[in-house]
Amino acid sequence: MKWADVIADKSLRNLPYKIELDRYGNILMSPAGNRRGRLQVRIASLLERSLGNEAISECSIDTPEGVKVADAAWCSPEFLHRHGYETPYPSAPEICVEIRSPSHSEEETRFKVGLYFEQGAKEVWIVLETGSVRFCGPEGERSESIFRVDPRPELRHGRQER
Repeated sequence: MKWADVIADKSLRNLPYKIELDRYGNILMSPAGNRRGRLQVRIASLLERSLGNEAISECSIDTPEGVKVADAAWCSPEFLHRHGYETPYPSAPEICVEIRSPSHSEEETRFKVGLYFEQGAKEVWIVLETGSVRFCGPEGERSESIFRVDPRPELRHGRQER
């Protein structure tokens, strides 16, 4: 299956799952919770307020292992000039954010992070539903974002939301 087929398939439109493709075109589905959705909005809003330009939730990226979907991503003006809103993107935006759900292992998350870097991401944030954040670069884990944005205070503040 191709990504355009997934998008066009009316039977897949209202599923309560995040959909991705593996390298063979098989559909992979992960449960999408409301807490995760709220974190996506908070992170995307923070990225736009802090860095300007545009953040995207559910950002589809073509990788050698199929289409992967970052929970949120930030795109520079240069990236958007090159790619517009092409779906899926042939390369990763500068910042990709993965909100790690309880159903994903650390190994699965690391694998996806590696794919984003292979596709050109400059930084990947791994966010737990508790609001804790890890910043990663191609060289490994970082103590802070090279983009000088810290989502942790914003996400800790939102923890009281039910």
